[in-house]
Amino acid sequence: MKVAGFDWDEGNLEKCQKHGVSIEEIEAVFSGMPSVLLNQNHDSDEVRYHAVGQGLTGRYIFVVFTERKLDKVMLIRPISARFMHRKEISNYVRQKKA
Repeated sequence: MKVAGFDWDEGNLEKCQKHGVSIEEIEAVFSGMPSVLLNQNHDSDEVRYHAVGQGLTGRYIFVVFTERKLDKVMLIRPISARFMHRKEISNYVRQKKA
């Protein structure tokens, strides 16, 4: 199923912007080619994923998200987001090249 957009509300807006990452930056991660992995450390009925990609300014961003189906369309619901640290970026780039 194709993702049709994003599911934003007061709760996830506040949490995602807590680390200084704008909505536009988060959505830009998904418009590129992010690396997406299943979050296997989360204890919940909800399936969560990690995405790593670049935002509008080229900075690397780490996003935790889930998928929500609303009115027969699939939406991405970001849960939290933050800019990655230099060491994390180095590790990510090295692993991606391997």
